Amino acid sequence: MMRAALLPGVLALVLFTTLSVAFTPGDPVRGEKVFRKCKACHSIEAGRNRPAGPNLLGLFGRQAGTADYRFSTSMIEAGEAGLVWTPERVDAYIADPKAFLKETLGVSRVRNKMVFRLKDGDQRADVIAFLMSLEEEDP
Repeated sequence: MMRAALLPGVLALVLFTTLSVAFTPGDPVRGEKVFRKCKACHSIEAGRNRPAGPNLLGLFGRQAGTADYRFSTSMIEAGEAGLVWTPERVDAYIADPKAFLKETLGVSRVRNKMVFRLKDGDQRADVIAFLMSLEEEDP
């Protein structure tokens, strides 16, 4: 009987520990190297855009689908529904963009332009740390 009473607490602790590990800060220096995979589509220079993806400078705190870029209808809908980019949301998005949008919008089909996935959690954390370091440098 006592084990049954402890189970919810143990499960909550395991879940908290798992989520905490998933979003630990990465290394911005390593993230800059990993970001080379992203440069084909994304810029991180102020005022500079690429045709294949939005500029990622100032990403955190931005409403999804609002930068100077032609976003998919699903990304615009997600932004209109309140999606604002945080490190956790960027992590989930770059792990599997289509699945993230499906879950965010609560639909089974989405239109999404980003086909690249960054499956490695450490690399995602590093890229996020790199993007966050750029925002700290921004005057």
